[in-house]
Amino acid sequence: MSTRTEVIILQQPMSVCVPPNHEVTLRVQAIGTGALNYQWFDKQQTEVAGGTEPVLTVSLQISGKYICRVSDLYCNYQFTEWVKVRILDEPGVSHTWKGEPHIVIHPISQTVKPGETFTLKCKALGKPAPAYKWYRNGRILPKQTTETLRIENASVDTVGSYLCAVSNILEERWSEAAEIEMAPPDPKPEPTLMATDKVALLIGNLNYNNHPGLMAPTMDVHELANLLQQLGFRVVSLLDLTLQEMQTAIDKFLQLLDRGVYAVFYYAGHGYEHSGRNYLVAIDAPRPYRTENCVCVQKVMHNMQNKKAQLNIILLDTCRKWYKQKGPLSDIKPSAPLGNTVYGYATSEDAEAFEVQDGGKSSGIFTKYLNKHVLKPERVTHVLEQVSVDLGKDPLVRGRQVVEIRHTLTEPRALTDLVRTSGHTMELRRRDACWKQANVLPCRRSLDFQYCGVKVELSFSALFSNVLVVFASLKNSSTMAQDCSLILESEPQMQDIFSGSGRSEEMDSLLVNSGETPDCTLRLCCLQRLQGPLVIKVTLHYTHTQTKERLTESRELDIGRPLIASCKLNQMKPVDRRQESRVHTVDHMSNIRYSHHQNHPRPGRPCTRKAENRLQSSAKSSSMSSNEPEENDENE
Repeated sequence: MSTRTEVIILQQPMSVCVPPNHEVTLRVQAIGTGALNYQWFDKQQTEVAGGTEPVLTVSLQISGKYICRVSDLYCNYQFTEWVKVRILDEPGVSHTWKGEPHIVIHPISQTVKPGETFTLKCKALGKPAPAYKWYRNGRILPKQTTETLRIENASVDTVGSYLCAVSNILEERWSEAAEIEMAPPDPKPEPTLMATDKVALLIGNLNYNNHPGLMAPTMDVHELANLLQQLGFRVVSLLDLTLQEMQTAIDKFLQLLDRGVYAVFYYAGHGYEHSGRNYLVAIDAPRPYRTENCVCVQKVMHNMQNKKAQLNIILLDTCRKWYKQKGPLSDIKPSAPLGNTVYGYATSEDAEAFEVQDGGKSSGIFTKYLNKHVLKPERVTHVLEQVSVDLGKDPLVRGRQVVEIRHTLTEPRALTDLVRTSGHTMELRRRDACWKQANVLPCRRSLDFQYCGVKVELSFSALFSNVLVVFASLKNSSTMAQDCSLILESEPQMQDIFSGSGRSEEMDSLLVNSGETPDCTLRLCCLQRLQGPLVIKVTLHYTHTQTKERLTESRELDIGRPLIASCKLNQMKPVDRRQESRVHTVDHMSNIRYSHHQNHPRPGRPCTRKAENRLQSSAKSSSMSSNEPEENDENE
């Protein structure tokens, strides 16, 4: 009588890694009582058709798994281990390949940061499937026997040369070396540059008592002020200042400066250079002017430096012709090297700066390109460099005017830097109060004319910190009045510096842009010379509907000392009204009829910032041949 034995698997089928459509033979060897039966199954545990032999031959497009059940006639059975047929679709495998290891993916060199996790991969074909062993610097890495090597928390101990040994019963192959290097630590992020506040003083002088007048400062100051306000600057913009008014305005400006503040001082008007120093000419400077009649730029910067502001910028759209004169130089002590100053000159030494009139608009060529780039979030010196490039390409001034930039910046500070107020609350409130003092407008008011029942609304706009525009609008009709018209006047009467030819049209264009559509407009200039409250007088002319008489009614409104008038720039030295009336045409513009259709285009023409000579090689009159008054021109 024979002895029954259980089914025993003597040889398991072996996994393989092959290319697509490669013929693979899987074998199993077993013993048991009597004849043994075989049945192969796929990974879905479905019987493989025809898979009833110890040997299974397959040719696959995608990877698959197989298992074989071996049984005898007595219902005894055993399953083999699952075997995997892995398909790697990689080129470069010879058609004569016999199954020795063939590496298709080598580990790749990397640069890693401290503490990072990095992964190396090695993949190979083989029949049977190859085994993997990883090495670093020639030493085997224990327990690293898969095709993927994962190293966590990279450090100097994990850098080096990595290799992978791939082997099966036929052969052993080595991968290419992968070099792991440690990246240098990330540089500390650049601190975000911020200001504790941003303030700007803009001065434009155009109506000179004893020197040729200018056209461009009006639009230059107005447009640059609007752009700086978009960047978060507190802006005070002033036109036509005497020497005493310039000095007082600069002193008020210096009061706004403190640690962390960005400060911009801009000037457009007459200027010159003497012994390496730049001077700004006030509108009351005599002829010939001397250093004591002008503002020294370097002294302004020295005082700005003393305030320890974070960024000090001086932008000068003025001529720099050398002017030899007798008289003392401005006493200036050297400033500490704080690395925070920027000078942007419209022109180079001993050269003129030009303005252009084109299409009814006047502008300095330097400021024209400055306004084009000033909003860009770039280092302020880069902005000025772009201005220089554009100006150098302008055919009107090529070879005559070149921007000059001087600076001591040690940090990439920009006009677009944000304002950080934390930790500076008291200083910010103080500066805010000073700024509002020069910029707060009177409130909108309504005036009732009781006899005729008409209501007039007054509103106000500040084109500059010393130029107030009053708008008067009829707000309701009355059964007692028809054919109404308004006249606006002020007490005291204020000079209109824009009454000259060409200038009024430019100002009217600004009023149109303001969005107001009034029935009457009053322009009040040079508010810094106001010595007391300002009273607006509104006169209404109308026809009585019953009697047909032409009647007049008046109302007055005290608006105090608006805008820059509240700063009392002329408190110490009243203006000589006799000289002022002699030099200027005192047209008070009591009523300015508002027109929406005025347009007086003029052909473009460049002229110097200091005179009206044109960029032409033709002969010029002696009074127009230089940017300086005749007495001040060393060439003559």
